[in-house]
Amino acid sequence: QVQLVESGGELVQAGGSLRLSCAASGRAFSTSVIGWFRQAPGKERELAAAITSNGLTIYYADSVKGRFSISRDNTKNAVYLQMSSLKLEDTAVYYCAADLHRTYTIARTAEEYDTWGQGTQVTVSS
Repeated sequence: QVQLVESGGELVQAGGSLRLSCAASGRAFSTSVIGWFRQAPGKERELAAAITSNGLTIYYADSVKGRFSISRDNTKNAVYLQMSSLKLEDTAVYYCAADLHRTYTIARTAEEYDTWGQGTQVTVSS
C-alpha cells in the first residue's frame, strides 16, 4: 500500500509560482504511476500531470503544458509539481494520487487511481 500527503498549497498572485510536494510511504511507491489531479469548485476532478515509475513518461493536460513540471525522487519517496505563470483558473484543490496497477503507462481518469492524499489548496488571486 501507499499513503500520500500533499503540501505546498497557498495563496499566490497571478503570474507567480508554487511548488507542491507529495510525500509517500509504502514500498509500492517506486513502482507506481503518480498523478497530480485538481478539482475546482463545481468542476470535475481532472488530471493535471502524471509521471511513470521511472520518470521517463510524463503527461500534462493542455491547460498546464509549458507552465507546470512534474518530477519524482524515488530515493526520497516524493513527487513534486512545479507550477509557474499561475492563472486564476489554476485555483483548485490539488491531489496527489497513486496508480498501483501501472508502472510505465499513464491512465488519465481518476477512477484508475487507487490511493489519494487529502489535498492541498492552491488559490491564485488577481
